[in-house]
Amino acid sequence: MARPEMKPVFEERMKRLLTDKDDFAKYNSIIHIKPLNYIRCNPLKISCDELFKRLSERWNVIQPFPKYPEIMLVEQELLPGELGNAIEHLLGYYYIQEVCSMMSVIALEPKPGEKVFDICASPGSKTTQIAACMQNTGTIIANDVKLDRLKILAANLERCGVMNSISIRNDGVGLCSRLAEKGFKFDKILLDAPCSGEGTLRSSAKTFLMWNEKVVHKLSREQKKLIANALGCLKVGGVLVYSTCTHSPEENESVVNFALKNFPVSLEKFELPLKCRPGVTSWDGEEYSSEVVKCCRIYPQDNDSEGFFVAKIKLLEEVK
Repeated sequence: MARPEMKPVFEERMKRLLTDKDDFAKYNSIIHIKPLNYIRCNPLKISCDELFKRLSERWNVIQPFPKYPEIMLVEQELLPGELGNAIEHLLGYYYIQEVCSMMSVIALEPKPGEKVFDICASPGSKTTQIAACMQNTGTIIANDVKLDRLKILAANLERCGVMNSISIRNDGVGLCSRLAEKGFKFDKILLDAPCSGEGTLRSSAKTFLMWNEKVVHKLSREQKKLIANALGCLKVGGVLVYSTCTHSPEENESVVNFALKNFPVSLEKFELPLKCRPGVTSWDGEEYSSEVVKCCRIYPQDNDSEGFFVAKIKLLEEVK
């Protein structure tokens, strides 16, 4: 069955973002190809060396990033469900996770013993990654607004042996507000915000059909509410990583620019193992702070991946 084509308005927006015709052609080609088979080793249950050895007996597995041996790529065609049905997956030895999705936690750099807030946590890919970085110490508050998603989150946390998390079902804005009122502050916050999903076209063909420019603007307003309230429960000197799986500047640089204009924060530089492009400084007549070039835009054609956006924000003073 042929995948649906992108809507004309979406195509026009992507052409403006990418500007170069050849670059857009590469993008338009790769989004119709299914994504690669990335997995992430779970060191709470098995060492990267041991997992690599086990999986190499069955599949052609590589570790493409020497600094991050937990990131593994299965370089062969697999049967439908083969990765998910493997005994190592059922035992929680690895998590099936697109490589872009791992980047926000790499930018966050959670440490053992810290208090970390994962505001939009389900299905748990990033929560389990945070727990692994923290070596199951400290505390993770993992929140999601929908009960069915919270059940998936709980199942994944249990499968992966996460022992340092508390799962909560709550509206993100309201929960952040209540935590701030009670003076509860976190060392690190991950805001992997609900978004239009433009970066997931390779794995989710329905995104082609569901995309709507009005929804992009609606989500942008919601994302700004989320980041405004999240900063209220961050420690001074603490870090909030804002990420989305979309390309639209309204949901990315515009949200970061809103934080820069209205709160005592700065944007931090960071390095990722994927090729990143700088944030855009203007879009549809809106000018953003020059600081947004420190944000990271990940495009499918640059890394043979999905698309993603990451920004690392440091709180400089108490939010009033």
